[in-house]
Amino acid sequence: MTTMTRPPVDEPHADGPPPKPNRSRGWFPQMLLRLHFIAAIFVGPFILVAATSGALYALAPQIEQLVYAEQLHSPEADEYLPLADQIEAANAYTKDQDTIVAVRPAPNPGDTTRVMYTGDGLGASETRAVFVDPATAEIRGELTAYGTSGALPVRTWISDLHRTLHLGEVGRLYSELAASWLGIIALAGLGLWIARIRKARAKKDFVRPNNQAKGYRRILSWHASTGIWLLVGALFLSATGITWSQYGGGNVGTVRAAFDWSTPSVTTDLSGEAAPADEHAGHGGTAAPATDAAAGTANPATFDAVLSIAREVNVNTGLVEIKPPAAAGTAWVVQEIQRTFPTEVDAVAIDGQTMQVTDRVDFTDFTLAAKLTRWGIDTHMGSMFGLPNQLLLFVLASGIIAMVVWGYVMWWQRRPTREPGRIVGRTPARGALRRAPWWGIAAVLVVAAGIGTLLPLVGLSLAAFVIIDVLLGLRSRVGMDTTSP
Repeated sequence: MTTMTRPPVDEPHADGPPPKPNRSRGWFPQMLLRLHFIAAIFVGPFILVAATSGALYALAPQIEQLVYAEQLHSPEADEYLPLADQIEAANAYTKDQDTIVAVRPAPNPGDTTRVMYTGDGLGASETRAVFVDPATAEIRGELTAYGTSGALPVRTWISDLHRTLHLGEVGRLYSELAASWLGIIALAGLGLWIARIRKARAKKDFVRPNNQAKGYRRILSWHASTGIWLLVGALFLSATGITWSQYGGGNVGTVRAAFDWSTPSVTTDLSGEAAPADEHAGHGGTAAPATDAAAGTANPATFDAVLSIAREVNVNTGLVEIKPPAAAGTAWVVQEIQRTFPTEVDAVAIDGQTMQVTDRVDFTDFTLAAKLTRWGIDTHMGSMFGLPNQLLLFVLASGIIAMVVWGYVMWWQRRPTREPGRIVGRTPARGALRRAPWWGIAAVLVVAAGIGTLLPLVGLSLAAFVIIDVLLGLRSRVGMDTTSP
């Protein structure tokens, strides 16, 4: 006769009832998932436009060289004319109707000299650039240049598309939202990736390779893998892009000023006590008066003199800009504008009457924060390391474009096919903060308040997301109450 045995029954714990499950467990990944999803849905279009225009801007220097080859280049020669002759030719071309604000001598053989004027019909930071053959003083053309980069119309158009969508100050809000949320979405994605790996390891159930996964899982795998590869680049673009923004950039500037991290510049004011003579002062010889009092314009001969003095002080690159005095009682400024590595942005101020060096700034004396700012901006613009930098930015922007597109594809793929009328997937579950411990809620509130203070647009948009989320939750709850028996 076979004896039947009952299955063992769980014995009560000797120390009391079994412990209750920890309801707060997993609240943080759930919150990150909802933040990542909702922010990406609403801000994704802004990031998509910024990445697309950024990819185009990465190639803008080559486009500029092709489109404006006639203005930017001239035949090489054995001898070149003094700057004074080139400037006089440009003045004759403009009929002395405009005021010179800067001159950029030809940096290399085969390049043209750029004489830059103010004039009617120009926008903020724009100049009228006249291009002169340095060997023959032939005028090769004129174009509108923008900013310290000297961007010409095509590159300026692409840059304005990237920064403002050609909508002026209002358009800057789009780029600030894109730059600010890009970093937050990327960090949330990193947190989700870590949580996913930990969960897979705990279950010993690793994700299948891309060539085996299908549908939603394959797109998710591409999205996550690409995000991890591009994480550092995305955070870099976000951080450096914020420095150009309207509100966040202003706060960053305030922080830099408070810690004395600002970029130094030469002092041009000559009204104070005369500065001690520089050891190289006067090596350029005696020059003609710096300005013509009757015409109120800079004397062309002085450009050669101040450039010669600056060359003996700290200006030793081909990419140089010479600025005449902006007003009476101010100095000439000669500064390097080489933004490729190694960075050369040394500058010197010179009294145009005495030919004395009154101030100088050397990049080697910049604080580390000022150097990092300079390097970060130049790398963001693709000029730091030349073509490799541009190609890397193009690949990075293309990857961000792909990730945004994949995100919307996954949203489409997760839609319930058995629910008529629903064309997109549901949002991730809400209620993470309700399950969080008190210290988790406090930490989230502190971090959100800090980010919202530094980046006001992020704070406002985050508040809008929370309000929308609460309203949708109330609507869903009311719907459930009306349908329940």
